[in-house]
Amino acid sequence: MKSSIGSDAFTLLALAFISILVLLLLRHFLPLRTTPAYLIIPIFLALALPVSIILLVPIDLASSSGIEDEALRGIWLPEAVLLVAWRLTYWLTFALTWFILPLLGEYMDSGYRTPKDRILYSLRSNGRYQLILIVCAGAGAIYIFLQNGFEGGSIKSLVMALAYCWGLVMAIYLLGHGLVAVPRRLFRNADNSGRLQRIQSKAPKINDRLTDATIELEELEAQLTQLRKRKNAVSRDHEEWIEDISDATNLPDARLSSAAGRGSSVPLPAVITDRYLAEFTRKLMRARHKRVRFIDAWDRLILEAVDVQAIVDARRSKRLDFGKPSPHSSWFARLNILTPYTRYLLHSKAVPATRMLHAVVFSLASICIVWSELVKYIAPNLSIISLTILSHNNAEKAQIGFGGQLIASLWLFYMSMAALASFDDVKIWGNRALVRRNTYGESATWYSGQIAKLTVPLAYNFLTFFPPEVHKQTTFYHFLGRLINLTPLGAGFDYFFPIFVLVPVSATLFNLYGRARNIFGFGLLEDDEDGNSKGFGTGGWREGRDLIERELRGSLRLGLSNQEDGTSSPLRPGTQSPVIRAPQQSNASSGPSSRPNVPRQSTFQNRQAQRLADATAAAEEEDESFFQGFAHRVKNTIDSVERPGWLNEIGKRPKWMGGAEGNVEGSGRAESGRGMGRWFGGRPADGQVRL
Repeated sequence: MKSSIGSDAFTLLALAFISILVLLLLRHFLPLRTTPAYLIIPIFLALALPVSIILLVPIDLASSSGIEDEALRGIWLPEAVLLVAWRLTYWLTFALTWFILPLLGEYMDSGYRTPKDRILYSLRSNGRYQLILIVCAGAGAIYIFLQNGFEGGSIKSLVMALAYCWGLVMAIYLLGHGLVAVPRRLFRNADNSGRLQRIQSKAPKINDRLTDATIELEELEAQLTQLRKRKNAVSRDHEEWIEDISDATNLPDARLSSAAGRGSSVPLPAVITDRYLAEFTRKLMRARHKRVRFIDAWDRLILEAVDVQAIVDARRSKRLDFGKPSPHSSWFARLNILTPYTRYLLHSKAVPATRMLHAVVFSLASICIVWSELVKYIAPNLSIISLTILSHNNAEKAQIGFGGQLIASLWLFYMSMAALASFDDVKIWGNRALVRRNTYGESATWYSGQIAKLTVPLAYNFLTFFPPEVHKQTTFYHFLGRLINLTPLGAGFDYFFPIFVLVPVSATLFNLYGRARNIFGFGLLEDDEDGNSKGFGTGGWREGRDLIERELRGSLRLGLSNQEDGTSSPLRPGTQSPVIRAPQQSNASSGPSSRPNVPRQSTFQNRQAQRLADATAAAEEEDESFFQGFAHRVKNTIDSVERPGWLNEIGKRPKWMGGAEGNVEGSGRAESGRGMGRWFGGRPADGQVRL
């Protein structure tokens, strides 16, 4: 018997690499040190298992191809090992998606104080969901029993087939949309002028949503202030609960005082109950994360608009300088090894050309995938995916070597990427969103659960691209495929339903979602990226341009620049202040912005400017050298020492020289320039101390 030690080592290293990538992804969206382990572990498994199909499916194909030559066989594993791997992958995914993650998501979103109450709330909330599943399973069980009789294997087949069919419906819809959206997005982003206009068209919608989220949070904070005033009139447990809510929100007293002054439009009930406090806690936490979500979206939009505008403006001077990166930039953005001219060539020539090349390649790949879905039942030998993977060196049987495994991994990677890219466009997920380092726990469990549901449908649908004599020999088919094909309905569903991939492909390609939104007033997707679309209001990209300019000018007025004349960008300290202008587009609308300035915009600007001021001050402190910091601390120490009275009399002019009253007005300036204080820049006139 041949040994698979080399393949085993490669597989273990590949799994370790996948685990590291998943951990880095989790770190990007969740704070690992403060997130509990009972939340991190299920989410990690729900993300690592779908990624593993890129490795397991090609290994399964090569292991069952029957190649005797070790050099041509590629990475292979014994059948028993593959069977255990597929069982672990499937049943862990099944338990996570249908039981563990839904219960955990409701547990995180319950709002109750004790773990017991959270568990009971989660069980009650998921009970309705599980009841619907049981009713659907009961209808399917009647069909299975009439078709095959009452057997023990029929129950297992029913559960696996129903879960697979539901996952396949979602996978085909997301895949069809992503096959068009991914190449089209790359095509559009290759044009920097059009990209800037699309960014500006998104600004009104994000700005309005951020303002609404801020107002909603302020109303709940005012309601919390009312609860704190009444905490002495409630029970001891409710009083501690209200204090826990206040501590969890981390609100300063000044903000609570301002919230109390605004008041709340929602009256408090006469009797405070556990259910009321849990519902209030849930609303408050959701409002906080909703506000954080749109703050992050607005920050990314402003940064992207400034960068793209700088690229567009650099066409005349042929020199591009983004300035100093923000404190939250990646390590790649902090590298400064290019000259302004080479940076201009990179972002104006090389990057658009690379995007265009990837768009062409991905477009061809999408066409091949759609073609393979259409012909895999009537003519599987004409499937382009099958032709690019199978090797026909042996006339009797098609085989798969290492090169075929590599190509199969690339096909699976692109299909998974297209399906996952659709999560940002489809808006049937409610208010859930992924936020950098601050994702809500319920949103994290929900997204990971939906991603895990795509594991088995994408893997098995990919195997059906191959002729029956190939995919029916795999371990995965013997474990799952034969149970799905146990009834004629299941066998036909797997081959005929993927043809419906043409529905989301056509809807995305010909913008049928926009037409449906114009007719019915709503749609399944976010607003398209067409540059002529009208944002959330009626001003379109012109309104977005004005909002971005107002944001930048407001930051400069509050002293967020490094120069006294206010010519540096608040987002890129040390650079020229960007002026967001309209891109030169021949098809742009010419009407003026008709969206009025709402009064609540000032509240958002003050909040945004204060946060930008704090970030800039933190960046300045990071850039301060050791000697500068030492000088500032010595200066503060000297300035904080109270001068004795006799020392104040030194240097004053006598009365006969007219200095008795003359020094009163300028005494503050005289003190700042006298003694050792002048060596460290003088004492500030307004009494501020720099730490």
